[in-house]
Amino acid sequence: MDNLTHTLTGLLLSRAGLNRYYAHSGLLLMIAANIPDIDIVAASRGSFAYFEQHRGITHSIAMVPVMALVSVLVVCAIHRSMRGWKAAWVLAIIGVASHLLLDWTNAYGIRFFFPFSSRWFHLDLNNLVELWIWAVFLLACLAPLLGRLVSSEMGARPGSGRGLAIFALVFVLAFDFGKGLSHQRAIEILNSRVYQGGPPIRAAAFPNTLANPFEWSGWVERPEFDVHFASLNVRSDFDPAAGTVIFKPAPNPAIDAAREAFQVEKFLEFSQYPLWRVTPLAEPQGGQLVEVRDWRFPFTVSATVDSLNRVLGTSFHY
Repeated sequence: MDNLTHTLTGLLLSRAGLNRYYAHSGLLLMIAANIPDIDIVAASRGSFAYFEQHRGITHSIAMVPVMALVSVLVVCAIHRSMRGWKAAWVLAIIGVASHLLLDWTNAYGIRFFFPFSSRWFHLDLNNLVELWIWAVFLLACLAPLLGRLVSSEMGARPGSGRGLAIFALVFVLAFDFGKGLSHQRAIEILNSRVYQGGPPIRAAAFPNTLANPFEWSGWVERPEFDVHFASLNVRSDFDPAAGTVIFKPAPNPAIDAAREAFQVEKFLEFSQYPLWRVTPLAEPQGGQLVEVRDWRFPFTVSATVDSLNRVLGTSFHY
């Protein structure tokens, strides 16, 4: 998820009651809820280095206690005190865990068991930015501020905002549960149809819009073509003849050669839904440009392959 969502999650966790256990819980939990994204430092070595490292070791279960400790040390350094650091460490673990769970819900996914396993886990429920979650979280965070202004004018005791914080956190659970039901229904619809004479060999669905949780982008694979994709609404009829079909490129040794290149190999570890394209090149003579992109995100790796099927170079771009 985006960093605003993570930050508000940390703040709401504090207001929901965790602020009773540590004096600086708000700052601590906002830092802890964002600390796994410290992997952005890899961007200093280039875009592919960041792509390769993102949601890797800093997002793994094994590093949760370490990431939590880093958060505690940052807050203790800011306030120049180690008082209550043990309780702070437990709270920070909760904050870091919230980051991992939120990232798990979207299509990008997360590598929970890195570096022991490079397997990606993704529920495909949410966009990287979810407007419904933003709206409820911002309401829960800003309403107490407005309430304090009103209370100060009336001389009444201001509320703590705890009830709204709990409501917002429960809303996320209910929202994702509902998205899960909608997602499962979308998969069932895709699998129940016939595409060019047969059922799909694989079907997937991804969030299609920022506003409508019933809208999905469907991905269907068949032996005859690479992918058939179309939008569907689980509350409406779905026409399997609609959408776009992308056919697989003909068998080509250039693709096999490109698969052995380091950047392509790493990219394919991430890309669960790759699309291939081969284009002849004028230079070098007889050469081919092999491109593979991920259908979910605008990431593409290109490999230049010569007439002897040797990879001359690769590049990664958005």
